[in-house]
Amino acid sequence: MRLFWFWSALVFLAGPVIVLQAQETPSQEQEEDDEEGRIPIESDWSALSTRYSRGDQTFSISLGLVKPLFYADQEAGYLPSNMNLGGSGSLGWNYFLGTRLFVGGELSGMFASTLGENMYYIVPMGFRVGFQPTVRRFEFPLSVLVGIAPQSHRRLSYFGFFAKSTAGIFFRFHTDWSLGLNTSFWWVPQWTGKRREEHDRPVRIHGFFLEFAIGVRYHF
Repeated sequence: MRLFWFWSALVFLAGPVIVLQAQETPSQEQEEDDEEGRIPIESDWSALSTRYSRGDQTFSISLGLVKPLFYADQEAGYLPSNMNLGGSGSLGWNYFLGTRLFVGGELSGMFASTLGENMYYIVPMGFRVGFQPTVRRFEFPLSVLVGIAPQSHRRLSYFGFFAKSTAGIFFRFHTDWSLGLNTSFWWVPQWTGKRREEHDRPVRIHGFFLEFAIGVRYHF
């Protein structure tokens, strides 16, 4: 009888220890099941915070508004643009030479009505060099573009130099896509061979425009 109570007490005291030990030490089959059903820590979203590498490319489309600021004339000084708010659109391509430096090209167009209800058109195209810092999924492209820009107003036309500087902010919402805003300052000079009667000097006029655009970029 005493032996029975001794073994009963021993089982009662050692039982919880045996149960805890069994819970803390999973079987080999359980470990294999956990490894098969485990969700990987790294996913496609982890690549969004990585830097660019040589050979990465982007294709961009943007639509915006352009504010004609003023004209600067060598003889007459600053002149009003006499144009209303206009619209713009562009197609662009960038090729990364490293983690931040890129080159590319752009074809764009702009139109604005004058106070006399006529239309003024510019079709800029050129070569771009830029630098892009990144902070997690935010990208801040800075670039300078130089090229040419055919222009027309009524029956007048001009073909000459064009340049613009651009600063933007983009959010990488997908591994292949980003959405953002660009602000650009345009320099549109007209260096003609026409001479002024009162000064006998060739006409040199510089136009300045400010552009605000929303854009989407495809990364590949």
